[in-house]
Amino acid sequence: MNFNQKNSFVKRHIGPTESEQSQMLQSLGYSQLDALLADIIPDAIKNSNVLAATDGVSEEQALAELKALAQKNQIFSSHIGQGYYPTHTPAPILRNLLENPAWYTAYTPYQPEISQGRLEALFNFQTLISDLTALPISNASLLDEATACAEAMTFCKRLSKNKTAQQFFASKHCHPQTLAVLHTRAAPLGIEVVVGDEFELSNFDAFFGVLLQYPASTGAVHDYAALVEQAHSVGALVAVSADLLALTMLKAPGEWGADVAIGTAQRFGVPMGFGGPHAAYFATKDAYKRDMPGRVVGLSVDRLGKPALRLALQTREQHIRREKATSNICTAQVLLANIASMFAVYHGPKGLKQIAERVHAITAILAQGLKQLGVSVLNSSYFDTLTIQVTDAATLHQQARQQRINLREIDVQHVGISLDETTMPEQVVVLWALFAKDQSLPSFDKLSAEVSTQLPKNLLRNSAILTHAVFNRYHSETELMRYLRQLADKDLALDRSMIPLGSCTMKLNAASEMLPITWPEFSQLHPFAPIEQAQGYVAMIAQLKEMLCAATGYDAISLQPNAGSQGEYAGLLAIRDYHISRGEGQRNICLIPQSAHGTNPATASMAGMKVVVVACDDNGNVDVADLTAKAEQHSSHLAALMITYPSTHGVFEHAVVEICDLIHAHGGQVYIDGANMNAMVGLCAPGQFGGDVSHLNLHKTFCIPHGGGGPGVGPIGVKAHLKAFMPGHQQHLDRSVGAVSAAPFGSASILPITWMYIRMMGGKGLKQASSVAILNANYIAKRLSAAYPVLYSGDKGLVAHECILDVRGFKEQCGITVDDIAKRLIDFGFHAPTMSFPVAGTLMVEPTESESLYELERFIAAMLKIAEEIAQVTDQRLDANDNPLKNAPHIAEELAGEWTHPYTRQQAVYPLPSLLANKYWPAVGRVDNVYGDRNLVCACPSISAYEDE
Repeated sequence: MNFNQKNSFVKRHIGPTESEQSQMLQSLGYSQLDALLADIIPDAIKNSNVLAATDGVSEEQALAELKALAQKNQIFSSHIGQGYYPTHTPAPILRNLLENPAWYTAYTPYQPEISQGRLEALFNFQTLISDLTALPISNASLLDEATACAEAMTFCKRLSKNKTAQQFFASKHCHPQTLAVLHTRAAPLGIEVVVGDEFELSNFDAFFGVLLQYPASTGAVHDYAALVEQAHSVGALVAVSADLLALTMLKAPGEWGADVAIGTAQRFGVPMGFGGPHAAYFATKDAYKRDMPGRVVGLSVDRLGKPALRLALQTREQHIRREKATSNICTAQVLLANIASMFAVYHGPKGLKQIAERVHAITAILAQGLKQLGVSVLNSSYFDTLTIQVTDAATLHQQARQQRINLREIDVQHVGISLDETTMPEQVVVLWALFAKDQSLPSFDKLSAEVSTQLPKNLLRNSAILTHAVFNRYHSETELMRYLRQLADKDLALDRSMIPLGSCTMKLNAASEMLPITWPEFSQLHPFAPIEQAQGYVAMIAQLKEMLCAATGYDAISLQPNAGSQGEYAGLLAIRDYHISRGEGQRNICLIPQSAHGTNPATASMAGMKVVVVACDDNGNVDVADLTAKAEQHSSHLAALMITYPSTHGVFEHAVVEICDLIHAHGGQVYIDGANMNAMVGLCAPGQFGGDVSHLNLHKTFCIPHGGGGPGVGPIGVKAHLKAFMPGHQQHLDRSVGAVSAAPFGSASILPITWMYIRMMGGKGLKQASSVAILNANYIAKRLSAAYPVLYSGDKGLVAHECILDVRGFKEQCGITVDDIAKRLIDFGFHAPTMSFPVAGTLMVEPTESESLYELERFIAAMLKIAEEIAQVTDQRLDANDNPLKNAPHIAEELAGEWTHPYTRQQAVYPLPSLLANKYWPAVGRVDNVYGDRNLVCACPSISAYEDE
């Protein structure tokens, strides 16, 4: 008997059993999986032997190994501040939202009928932000505070009336990581960031925009009203990075004239996590709504006239505007925004203000006690942060760390202390003791009875906050638990059925992968804690980089980019800086195939490059002749080619090595988009067949969940010659290249998910996962090909890990559109495949390796039944305008009323017998997109309006 633990994880991750795989292979005409792959993957790139054929370990062993690493992290009392604070995540939110697959496995809510729950939570988030900032429109989250400030900078550039100005003023009182990201983002765009003291400026003529921190990074609270007026007088816009908790007590930026408010919602229940993920926010005036980056949730109506939420103003998005896009943001931080919104729902306006008042009061007690001890507190006003003058900061930090306390490092004569909702009186006493020397300590109780607010009286908030019903009801755990369940029940996530989205790789997010993210050793570490306190993270990150290098064939990895969009940007910046270092700064042409992701041209524009589009041939491949002509035409200025591999059309292009060689021959670099890496791991490696840099979507290929639209992680892999040009960070990395995200390692707290996945799968398991993903896609393509032509395939009629079903002909035949098919799938309990990308009017299907044959057959049965219904419309057995497809999805409420349709109730909601046992009911009918944009509502009604209704 073998007493060693057996690794069963690979079989639990991969859906089809060995016998099911054999059955699928036989239907495709193959006896072995390797034979199928040999006919799909070009000989020139296969079997690179980069990823070693290693065995993975059991879930229990992987968790034990990771726990041992985690325990190398040291969790000190954190008083560093600088935009990151310890916070309490309420247990019902932790259990029922963050740890609940109904929330974390959901996809971006592009299909609103099956996303009403998370859309409502995001609607609450927008309301929270608009209320606290006193600006009428907010988006549904951005990536982090620093990148949100960078978005605000380019936003001001577009909208400022001071059109000749090329300078952006940023207060020296902004957080250092924000200033660093601003400089990175500004350089390729020819923007000069001027950092200085806003109160020493005599005029703003040279600036198109101004960025302020409120309260300042030093803790001071300034009145900016006069300064805003001065900026507006010359046509400049003013952006304010504001602390949300402070805004419960302070006059809101919108009340003293700010045009934009940005910041982070981290301290609303989201752990620091060594830097992320955290939801950033962006709020602005109504007049600027169409230029605001990110997604906006709006209120519309459904087919029956019921209120229904949806993503609004889609025409602003990068996938539509491409190189003319105002931002390349694709991933948001939905899961984290939902935590923050529920933190506000749970506490309500009174609870939030009580938290803020307690934080401010305990800071005032600390300050008064320090003054009694003769300590020089430089702030005359503050909310939660003090700047203190000392004679020897280094010694003080050393003494503090001996007591497991981290203070903010400012310079040799100054330290910072920030308090938060977790700070207890005994911690204040310990802080006093650090400064007391031989003096007796102040009395906490006595000072608590004496201190008063240290906020400027003219900046105290008088306006009401969160007067909406949702923030004034769910304050008991019972009520919140039921509210979260009610919202989750409205949604269709991976815990209910497969999500067959092409290009998005919605695979299993295993429970054992998710467990470590809530371990305190990972979740409670400040990103700017001394690196010696983060040795567990350092070791885990080093191992993860090795794993990802092995999977990609690249020589180095940066984990700083906290979304695929940021990874693309970091990759192109590396290429840009590489050319500049060689004296070839004129290289600014980026070749991009017409089938590319919308983020690609948007990113190239942000990196200061000019986009030149390359044609695709009739088979969806890059047109090599057109590429050759354009590479020759732009040879001396060619910076890069951006391609996706396998192609966006779901095919392994045979000319990929030739394409890479061609670009290199003209002095360019090859950027290979990692969106489709799930077809390559263990089978071929972009770093081996010609790629110079790729970004990876850890939230696709490597199992970090989509979270309803975020978080994401988009690290870049580079060849050795680009290693020096990966993003740097002033805190831990010594490269001169700028930071692309606020924290040194981006969204570090979710990196354990990918570490666990790779450790448990091993090289063998990863290769098997890629292989089965390709098998599943080809099985679906073959089974559906008679009803739905497969638009693109390789020379042997096979696809990669996804396939494009051509449904355009139905519109001509009988008026049935791609939207009708997508919405009808909801009645069968499925999320739609990717619609109209990369080809308008088509469906792109990606089943992933995690779906069993049972689930594949369930999807196939639904699609074939829909094909039958389309045939019935075509031959007029179903009415052309009043049929199950045009009216889909059908809701329960409709069944209870008078039934006026010429088809039966049973056909509407139980089109297949299998649905009788497991029926998903959408909360709303088909949503009217046009109505929602024409009647834009992006925040909850007040209690009075709610009661009137």
